[in-house]
Amino acid sequence: MLVGAPDTGKSTFAHRLLEAAAAAGVSAAYVDADVDQTTCGPPACVGLHWVHRPQDLSDLGRADALEFVGSIRPERVVLEQVVATAKLADLARTRAELVVIDTTGAISGVVGQTLKYHKMELCRPDAVVGLQRGGELEPLVGMLRRFFSATVELRAADPDVRPTSPEDRRARRAAAFAAAFAAPLERWRVRPTVFAPTLPAGLDLARLDRVLVGLMDGRGRCLGLGVLEHDDGLLRVLTNSGEEMRGLRLGSLTMDPATWEVHPVRLSEVMFGLD
Repeated sequence: MLVGAPDTGKSTFAHRLLEAAAAAGVSAAYVDADVDQTTCGPPACVGLHWVHRPQDLSDLGRADALEFVGSIRPERVVLEQVVATAKLADLARTRAELVVIDTTGAISGVVGQTLKYHKMELCRPDAVVGLQRGGELEPLVGMLRRFFSATVELRAADPDVRPTSPEDRRARRAAAFAAAFAAPLERWRVRPTVFAPTLPAGLDLARLDRVLVGLMDGRGRCLGLGVLEHDDGLLRVLTNSGEEMRGLRLGSLTMDPATWEVHPVRLSEVMFGLD
């Protein structure tokens, strides 16, 4: 498992590990749990990519399996992030000798430390590599060493990785969402009974307009992303992954399909008017 603040080189380090494994003939899997600046799969999801041959690194952005989290930030979705990462880590172990788990840049405070603690607890890595510029990882590393038996090593952040501006991060995220919604797109009419969490009786469906959703196949697998559209009393989902969908998981983001920009939303406020 790789931990570190944003722009410390976690994804670059992961790629080097996977390259070395492929070159040595070691079957590997990449679990990308950085739900904001994703490498594998779209944002708001955890993605898995199998790396059995060097050629498999050429399309690392393609997710062979996907878990929907519904947010790009850890606040309020710690459970979803931990469960999604653990599910794919368990799946990865069934076919890979090396599993590399990349994580979000949340490393401090109650949210960051709670997120990493429970990922350690459920993913059970043998080793943790922390990348830091100064001493920012010391509190987290101290906690991990105290509570878990995994080997924890600290390394200096990659000097070739330059910090990205908020504008660049937004642009990269929007481009990743645009790729996830690549044509051909279709609009599927959806019933109010297909959602998780379930909708309260009498909900004005217009409140769900532009909410990001994960498309589920009825076997616990995420097929891809969709965005809800409400028009003239009807609710539809815009997606390119609708053929096998059986249900929709509500996310904690709204999306503008014209720009692929997202904004956080609280489901309790959307559905019950609660903060």
